[in-house]
Amino acid sequence: MADRKPFLLRVDRDIMDALQRWADDDLRSLNGQIEFLLRKALKEATRIGEDEAKGRRRRTRGDQDSS
Repeated sequence: MADRKPFLLRVDRDIMDALQRWADDDLRSLNGQIEFLLRKALKEATRIGEDEAKGRRRRTRGDQDSS
């Protein structure tokens, strides 16, 4: 799994409440819902590939197989 970087996000209360309801409906945490939506938007904008959109890091030559 990729390293996670914490950061502060300021969001309008109405947007945050709507995101929380959506996360609850999808049985996700609020953080998980925001990450899901960001990945989806990045994929649709062709800013990331399919692997990154699914939460998998693209392997590069220098990556070591841990098995």
